[in-house]
Amino acid sequence: MDNITQTIANELNIKPSQVEATIKLIDEGNTIPFIARYRKEATGGLSDETLRDLGERLTYLRNLEQRKEEVTKSIEAQGKLTEEIVKNLENAITLAEVEDIYRPYKQKKRTRATIAKEKGLEPLANIIFEQTDPRDLEEIAKEYISEEKQVNTQEEAIKGALDIIAENLSDDPNYRKQIKRICYRESVLETKASKPEETSNYEMYYEFHENVNRIPSHRILAINRGEKEEFLKVKIQKPDDKIINLLERKIIKGQTQYTTYLQECISDAWKRLIEPSIEREIRSDLTEKAEEQAIKVFGKNAKQLLLGAPLKGLTVMGFDPAYRTGCKIAVIDETGKLLDTVTVYPTEPQNDVIGTEKTLLTLIKKHNIDMIAIGNGTASRESEMFVANLIKKADHTVHYAIVSEAGASVYSASKLATEEYPNINVSLRGAISIARRLQDPLAELVKIDPKAIRSRAIPTRRKPKTIRRKPNRSSRGCRKQSRC
Repeated sequence: MDNITQTIANELNIKPSQVEATIKLIDEGNTIPFIARYRKEATGGLSDETLRDLGERLTYLRNLEQRKEEVTKSIEAQGKLTEEIVKNLENAITLAEVEDIYRPYKQKKRTRATIAKEKGLEPLANIIFEQTDPRDLEEIAKEYISEEKQVNTQEEAIKGALDIIAENLSDDPNYRKQIKRICYRESVLETKASKPEETSNYEMYYEFHENVNRIPSHRILAINRGEKEEFLKVKIQKPDDKIINLLERKIIKGQTQYTTYLQECISDAWKRLIEPSIEREIRSDLTEKAEEQAIKVFGKNAKQLLLGAPLKGLTVMGFDPAYRTGCKIAVIDETGKLLDTVTVYPTEPQNDVIGTEKTLLTLIKKHNIDMIAIGNGTASRESEMFVANLIKKADHTVHYAIVSEAGASVYSASKLATEEYPNINVSLRGAISIARRLQDPLAELVKIDPKAIRSRAIPTRRKPKTIRRKPNRSSRGCRKQSRC
């Protein structure tokens, strides 16, 4: 049994044999839904939820093992692989830990530390860091002055050595792990308005702060949007003094001639190197978790929508709102069969409210309609007001509901819709879809390819533009005469 199998079994509290059987099925190319439905006897009856968790962890752990191998080979190729590094990689349980171990050995751009190393100042950095040489530091630094290596003064030599120490501190995985723990526990996310005089949907975040470990997912996503739209400035306030004190306790060995230099070096390492990267990691982690939670909430809501109990024994009128082109009406019976269609114009610019009422009341009486499904797109609000007044005049009780029309236009122009209703105008098919998705949401929505739906499925309400034609001379003359 390999480590991955045992790890997954422990995390999900299932038998290793169940994990092995499931991994085998996945490796053979079977999908999680297929395994959940048709291979229960092989997995020991694992639920679809457990199988999904298993599949996700399997992918992550395999990626983790692959990354460990890549890091090991890279460090070994540099001739710097040690037993301690191998042991640390074996004990790493997240990709972030592996990257922290690999950080000191990554190929980097030229930094202040790499330039100092090129000048031969690494031995001086080791002397300062060890804090054991009793000689005066300035006398030691004199030995590293070199015109050839462009080290002109003692101060330049010491400064270059401190740059090396600062980068080494920022790359140390043990220090980073402890600092991350403190930051996640005690940091505060703060937001301020980048344009305080402007109003926006993010005004509640113009002066806002909340602990990083308590902020809910929906606020993270809202803050990210506000920052992207340049209404907000976001900063994570960290316990700087506590972190610097931690590093000083770990590094400084009593009061010596090196103490002041190391204190400055630790502060520089934190502010210039460690803090920016830690902030990026925290923001990235918060966003990833928030997006995962959003997906779960969306899935839960979508499940309730799709699996809602169909309306049984009711005749439904589908009402597809519009302005200039008119509202499309389709009536379906309790089995979903199309009974009637019509186009009416109760909204601008025609405003034929009386004629529309007469037409629809006739349909309601003729087909004994019980429900009206109104699409939630363009002119939905005006159509709802019209329908609310209309049903008061019906000779029997009629109810209405607002229905999402996302994808109705996609369906109406699809090959399936053409086969179902070859003699029905494409615009009227959208009204049929709206009526059916109220009657039986799941049966209707599965007809629509999600990839074909635009990211913004519900269009913005807007009134049609008024076309102004340039009047001819005779009309201008008429207006003059009328004014006379």
